[in-house]
Amino acid sequence: MSEEERRAAERPAAIELHVEELVLEGFAPSERHAVADAFERELTRLLAEHGLPSDAGANAESPSVDAGSVRLAPGARPHAAGAQIARAVYGGLRR
Repeated sequence: MSEEERRAAERPAAIELHVEELVLEGFAPSERHAVADAFERELTRLLAEHGLPSDAGANAESPSVDAGSVRLAPGARPHAAGAQIARAVYGGLRR
């Protein structure tokens, strides 16, 4: 069995994730929905493709995830920013 097949077999059938608050500074109010939508799409994609990181155990039931600092390029488009933030949150599940 390949590593990918092994991970797929261990992956839970469903993952339930609630993001109660996503604090974004430096974006125009008109961009907030575009950033949030891109964030949701990318995080969903990461979880669907990779599942929860195997070392996420301590964070699986955590009330918060530390995504660290996310530095965006000046003038980053909302969809790119949302995707980058989602990757940081996904990475924070490993911490």
